[in-house]
Amino acid sequence: LVCLLSSDEATGYGPVFEEQPIDTIYPEESPEAKITMNCRTRANPPATYKWKLNNTIIDLNEEGSHYSLAGGNLVISNPIKTKHEGRYYCLATNKYGTVVSQEGSVQFGYLDLFSSEEREAVKVKEGQGAVLLCAPPLHHPAELSFRWILNEFPTFIPLDNRRFVSQKTGNLYISKVDSSDTGNYSCIVSSPSISKSVFSNYISLEKYPADLRVKFPDTTALVGQNVTLECFALGNPVPEIHWKKINGILPVSHEVRMAGTQLHLYNVQFEDGGTYQCEAVNSRGKDFHTSRVSIEAFPEWVEYITNTEKDLNSEYVMSCIASGKPKPKIRWLKNGELMRFNRLTFNDSGMYQCIAENHHSVIYANAELRVFACAPTFEHNPVKRVMAPKNGRVVIQCRPKAAPKPMFSWSKDTELLSNSTRVFIWEDGSLEILNVTRADEGRYTCFAENDRGKANSTGSLLVTESTKITLAPSNADVKAGENALMQCAASHDPSLDITFIWSLDGQVIDLHKDSQHYERTLNGSSNGELLIKNTQLKHAGRYTCTAQTPVDNVTSSAHLVVRGSPGAPGGVRVINKTDKSVTLQWSRGTDNHSPISKYTIQYRDSFSKDVWKTATTSPADVEGNAETATVVDLFPWTEYEFRVIATNTLGTGEPSSPSPKDKTLEAIPVVAPSDVGGGGGTSRELTITWTPVQPQYYFGPNFGYIVAFKPQDEYEWKKVTVADPQARRYVHKDSALPPLTEFQVKVKAFNSKGEGPYSLTAVIYSAQDAVSEAPVNVDGRALSATEAIVWWLPLSQSNVDGYQVKYWRNQEDSEGGAQRVVVPSRENHTKLEGMKPDSHYLIEVRGYNSAGYGPPSDHLQIHTKKAPPSRPPKIVSKKLKGQSVVIAWEHVVPLANEASIDGYKVLYRQQGHSTGTLYTTSRRYIDLPLFTDGNYVVEVRAYTEGGDGAVAQIPITGGGVVAAQSLSILSLLLLALLCLNL
Repeated sequence: LVCLLSSDEATGYGPVFEEQPIDTIYPEESPEAKITMNCRTRANPPATYKWKLNNTIIDLNEEGSHYSLAGGNLVISNPIKTKHEGRYYCLATNKYGTVVSQEGSVQFGYLDLFSSEEREAVKVKEGQGAVLLCAPPLHHPAELSFRWILNEFPTFIPLDNRRFVSQKTGNLYISKVDSSDTGNYSCIVSSPSISKSVFSNYISLEKYPADLRVKFPDTTALVGQNVTLECFALGNPVPEIHWKKINGILPVSHEVRMAGTQLHLYNVQFEDGGTYQCEAVNSRGKDFHTSRVSIEAFPEWVEYITNTEKDLNSEYVMSCIASGKPKPKIRWLKNGELMRFNRLTFNDSGMYQCIAENHHSVIYANAELRVFACAPTFEHNPVKRVMAPKNGRVVIQCRPKAAPKPMFSWSKDTELLSNSTRVFIWEDGSLEILNVTRADEGRYTCFAENDRGKANSTGSLLVTESTKITLAPSNADVKAGENALMQCAASHDPSLDITFIWSLDGQVIDLHKDSQHYERTLNGSSNGELLIKNTQLKHAGRYTCTAQTPVDNVTSSAHLVVRGSPGAPGGVRVINKTDKSVTLQWSRGTDNHSPISKYTIQYRDSFSKDVWKTATTSPADVEGNAETATVVDLFPWTEYEFRVIATNTLGTGEPSSPSPKDKTLEAIPVVAPSDVGGGGGTSRELTITWTPVQPQYYFGPNFGYIVAFKPQDEYEWKKVTVADPQARRYVHKDSALPPLTEFQVKVKAFNSKGEGPYSLTAVIYSAQDAVSEAPVNVDGRALSATEAIVWWLPLSQSNVDGYQVKYWRNQEDSEGGAQRVVVPSRENHTKLEGMKPDSHYLIEVRGYNSAGYGPPSDHLQIHTKKAPPSRPPKIVSKKLKGQSVVIAWEHVVPLANEASIDGYKVLYRQQGHSTGTLYTTSRRYIDLPLFTDGNYVVEVRAYTEGGDGAVAQIPITGGGVVAAQSLSILSLLLLALLCLNL
């Protein structure tokens, strides 16, 4: 058997996958009634295809089959879940063998409607936490997204530190309910796989220490995936959520989102696995939860099979190694069947597949093995002409195609060569010559022979002058920002081209990409000096110049030292702390060849919004040889991060990484509430108000207020405790409390360490008595279709601050939806606006003061006028008469529900002005003066007892009528005739 192959055999190969089936979700309600599973290979001759479903060959010709082939793709028409759901893979075959594709599943996706049953209302007091359950309907696949709407679509619930929607369960959590949360809620569930959303029935929401309600479970993720952990707590005040990793730090790629309720880990790696903790904290306490995150991995090839040609009867090991977690299992296939062979024969040729799988995935490696035997041939790889440098080394390769492996021998010209101190024949047939001289030039022939035949091939060797460095680079020392020059020159064989290559610490410098800092100076073809511009610290290191020809190369190196500002210190951490100071420790960074002269310490806290501030230290100046310092003038019970920056004579370096967050110790509060005052409120109450202390001044947990108050003429203070740090008021209720009594009040803060100083004492008054009388002699009348006037007899009580007038339609409106007008106590009448035409209204009046509203008056009934006409007058003629213009219009006929016409109003105004001259007339025409220049507008409208009707307009320009907004054809003809007569 010779190694020469036919053209078909030389170019032929077994199937290689270019497209394979993937997992497919088919929506049960899909308008496109087909599924396509892809399978495409590159093969010569082209492959034929078969498909399997759950390891059973699919009969494409079966009567009533839903299957058909399009190329290698499998098309499923009018798919049925019970018949077509399962695992599919395709088999591609040609004369060289068969390969099996990866599996692709077909699943049917659906999202049912929510139950039509009414949802039970959730009742909660203001200030408490609430949970609204979504309870999504049956669905597949499992992945869903959730949103909530309030009252109507598309009013989506905004998410913040008070409201949270779990993307695991869909439940809506409100940590602290306020009045704006009252309403009807609906859960929207969306399936991204099938692009469908459904709405739940509305759930009515009708008007503690931190209490974690959403807790992330133990989670398993794959390397490279994103992981979201959720925590949300109920509580008043609204709790803050903090995250940490037990016995480690949070991954660099983490992100805290949704006001702290979600910890998002991007592109997770094995080292990100571990125990994570979320902690919910408010001023009344804290709660925490821990769970494990486990990281596993898909199978991935470490070593896999490739297309191979092997000699008949030769030894061969086919190896597949895969990584993954759990560790993958390996199995083999040959031509789609399980592989079993003991030694290579011609029959072992074929398509081989190695399969690695764990419970996360399956991966395939495909390769073709060809077993052959033939006599040696140099047809495709003859011995070549080579060049070698004088005194150098050369290898002349001999690579015939042969099986089994041949024996090799060499000759130079007519002399047979054998191994010596300078000449070696390698096992693979290559010829090596050391210390090459001019005498080694000549023709070299390689002879190859095995049990199936023999062959030879001849090449030649040409000896050139060797390349030498004539000017080597020398060491340099510069400051950052200066230029540096590295010299390099070489001699070489004049028949060869020479190239200079520069590298820094073994990495080749890309002169085009790094042209901002590197430049080759042109100084002859044998000179390769390098200019380093505006040197930076990163440019320091060992520079190597390589002078290279097609035959050989030589190198020479030198060091460049760049002096600059210091590197960042490392390992910054807190080693001691008090309530107002911390002691830091760090390790020195590189000084970059200039001694460090001083350190600057910066800090940031949760109140500074990522702004770094320079810290006050003790001692005030931190010397360059220090590795510890104490930061003073800090706030107690505050979480800080610190960083350290080094400076030398050449500048200030980059800051260190922030230290781990640490909190100073607790202390007694020193800041009192401000703006203490109050007064007013409901009868028999004393209302005390203040501006709360900002959180940075809490100085410890369990923060609250002590409110002290006493009548002006007494000595003993009454004290009460308010535990809410965000509280702004306290109301003292006492049925024996006289109205408008003078009190002294003061407020101070406290925490778990003790009590702070009192605020300045303020003087306030208890609430006055509520108004006890109802207004009398209430009367009024309708002014138009939308307005009325009401008056009453003023109350004789001195404690009346004003009056509230409430009005609503007797039949159509409820009293709760009434309109209201407030007037001061000095007035006893008011106009009511925004009323509906031709409607019966009920009106009541009551007095009020800071203690509330008094009793209402008897109801007054008023019937509003009918509406004015909705149709404008129709202007029918315009006549120019000397220096005036006569405008006429048709009478407006009101509709049955509109008021009768009392007359017409005509407004004559300049264009662009809202005011002008107003005329009233009972006739249907008017004579207006005609101005000589300018643009004017005439507006005509009917007026009735119900108000003014719709308006008609006509513009007048430069002494004549231009156009009307609505004119009849007859009117236009009359106007034309009138103009001709003039």
